[in-house]
Amino acid sequence: MKISIITATFNREKTIVRALESIKNQTYKNIQVVVIDGASSDNTIKLIKPILDQNDLLVSEPDDGIYQALNKGLSHSDGDIVAFLHSDDIYSNNNVIEKVVECFYNHDVDLVYGDISFFKDGDITNIKRRYKSDNLSKKNLAWGKMPAHPAIFIKRSIYEEIGNFQTNFKIAADYDFLCRLIKYPEFKSFYLEKDLVHMQLGGISTSGIMNTILLNKEVYRAIINNGIYTNIFMLLSKYPSKILQFVKRN
Repeated sequence: MKISIITATFNREKTIVRALESIKNQTYKNIQVVVIDGASSDNTIKLIKPILDQNDLLVSEPDDGIYQALNKGLSHSDGDIVAFLHSDDIYSNNNVIEKVVECFYNHDVDLVYGDISFFKDGDITNIKRRYKSDNLSKKNLAWGKMPAHPAIFIKRSIYEEIGNFQTNFKIAADYDFLCRLIKYPEFKSFYLEKDLVHMQLGGISTSGIMNTILLNKEVYRAIINNGIYTNIFMLLSKYPSKILQFVKRN
């Protein structure tokens, strides 16, 4: 089973090596790395090239945002399973992909997902928050709850059936995709109760009140557009539980 891991990047010379090495260090080796770069002007490309193998792909050209870049990665990749690792993030340990592949084989599912942790200031040991993925269901999506997108692994056949990300979303195209996906009655998923990804705080969906407002507006639009009932009070009710996810380590 071949895994394609897509990384979209732009001017990430400080973090891209860390992200790609966390893929290359995986114990599971049938992995294709697909890097979609938005025409970086720093040393990003120079740092990427020595890491990639013949099986991997690098595309560097201007794009119109993260979801166009991810769609481009989908079109260039050819793995049986597809995942996305952002250029600021890393896999939590070297056997993440091996465990995920075991789940696909053992449970005959279309999607495997797990949990993530957030770290701060480039220090991967400085964990500030843990995110336990909510079950992927229509009910949870209606309440603004979804599995963490970087910790989701999906069969390529699902994208071929459902379609790619809608680029008229700036932050929540992944949420819209799951709302489309959950309507398929034969779809099966499996929750792997482990930390799969360490994410760096400061991404577009985790930085600033204005991005939080935009995120909730887009999530609301994604839910309504897909014929799922919700309201703004249901969406905002998830925030008290999020506060409990924050942890500090000495």
